[in-house]
Amino acid sequence: MSIVIAHIARAILRGGVWTGFCLIACASRLPAQSASGGPAARADHVVLISIDGMRPDFYRNSADWAAPTIQQMARGGVQALGVRGVFPTVTYPSHTTLITGAMPARHGVFYNAPFEPAGQTGRWYWESSTIRVPTLFTALRSHGLKTAAVMWPVTQAAPVDYLVPEYWVLDPTVDRVETMRQASTPGLFDELEREATGKLSTARNFGGDDLTRDDRLGAMAAYLLETRKPALVAVHLISTDHAQHEEGRDGATVHRAVGAVDRAVGQIMEAAARAGILERTAFIITGDHGFVNTQTRVDPNVWLATAGLLDTTRSRGNWRAAFHVEGAAAFLQLRRAGDSASVNAARRAIAAAPAAEQRLFRIVEREELDRIGADPSVAFALSAVQGVRMGASASGRAIKPASGGTHGYFPSDFPEILTGFVGWGAGFRSGVVIPAMGLEDVAPLIAELLGVPFSAPDGVAHTGLLSPRGGRANP
Repeated sequence: MSIVIAHIARAILRGGVWTGFCLIACASRLPAQSASGGPAARADHVVLISIDGMRPDFYRNSADWAAPTIQQMARGGVQALGVRGVFPTVTYPSHTTLITGAMPARHGVFYNAPFEPAGQTGRWYWESSTIRVPTLFTALRSHGLKTAAVMWPVTQAAPVDYLVPEYWVLDPTVDRVETMRQASTPGLFDELEREATGKLSTARNFGGDDLTRDDRLGAMAAYLLETRKPALVAVHLISTDHAQHEEGRDGATVHRAVGAVDRAVGQIMEAAARAGILERTAFIITGDHGFVNTQTRVDPNVWLATAGLLDTTRSRGNWRAAFHVEGAAAFLQLRRAGDSASVNAARRAIAAAPAAEQRLFRIVEREELDRIGADPSVAFALSAVQGVRMGASASGRAIKPASGGTHGYFPSDFPEILTGFVGWGAGFRSGVVIPAMGLEDVAPLIAELLGVPFSAPDGVAHTGLLSPRGGRANP
């Protein structure tokens, strides 16, 4: 016991009273058997928290951002100066990379919304059957381990034991909460409302613009961790994304949203302590993309319509080529695969634009798309420069004013589009700062923590972030 007390004292000196509290909460408990059933695991439980639109300054700049829980974790564990995303840097392909270790070219979720040749209906990549490679959920299930997912993208009908998917239908008269209730593990949503969140509705307390939504998502994840104790809990927090879209990077609501996600993280950590599993739980807090303030919008389909490659109707008419727009990126789609004549016509249409307008974006050629693992079917893509976003309209002027923030840019073009990473708890070293990593590296790191074999086609486990096997640097 004297050794434990000395360890707590050192932790308080190094990380503050908060870190010491976490150790006190766990000190009297013997470590549980490893979640994988063998000695290889460094943790029995991993909590994967995705903060949509997370930026490294949220945890690295405490003077401007009130996120004390996440910032304490960053100081006491592992933090990255920046995390490179996928292309486009948008939510659904990014989250699929997080739980597969594969880039979009392999896992098949290329965008938030699939390109629909007859015109966009508004549907997104909701269904887990879209994913073409194994996920952490399937790998853990094959080893007899339980998983939970709360609002994690592309999980409709996923092999998850305790599931509340991010899912809705296109009928605007159907409440999204009711859609999620029906798509969740039978009976689970009702239990969560009864035991954790209270009654939910899109109009009252669970809409996309409600900051309290993340409080309720945190309560869901905390309840599942405390009562079910799964090996993996994956939760997607979203208020920071909504606020930055509306107000840009530094709006007043963005600061409140960062506080909301920090409260959610704190709820989950406290649940682990109450359940007696904090000492054997690893926390990973990451995101999908950064954010960029915008003042200008480019609608490249205007140039294609002028060249006769598509018309301005919603169905695109008898189209030959069209740009599929995701945030600040646009991907050239062809009606007929291999139609080089239409590709060349699209290039001429872009080249005919004034030189000043062409400086608002860059062309991403197929070779570069292959290197970043983007949609293998497109001929080329456009990525906007800072301050510029893309639009999907095919009519009016090609250059229009814009406001607010966006993402989607090529993931290594400038620092503002990078997302972040914090690792804290069982298995992580203390006080480590790494310059960079990729989203595809998160899944193999989770598998390494849990001691479960997992093939991540494009990622690598940065084992230098972890304590030696059998050791636990924190909490």
